[in-house]
Amino acid sequence: MIQQEEADKWVCDECEKPLVMRKVGFAYMKGTFHVDLPVCTGCGMVLITEELATGKMAEVERILEDK
Repeated sequence: MIQQEEADKWVCDECEKPLVMRKVGFAYMKGTFHVDLPVCTGCGMVLITEELATGKMAEVERILEDK
């Protein structure tokens, strides 16, 4: 997972504002999950790294679909 120190290195491509760690909610198959992720302070766009998308999120998706 991304830590605040790493989030501080990112800048939004759209509005060029810094990213900060915030709790973000995800909804999938009647489940809601809250995770701290980097969010743009200007437009609110959330950074989801490839590692998170293909790793942890994909694993949770498989578990939920198997139920």
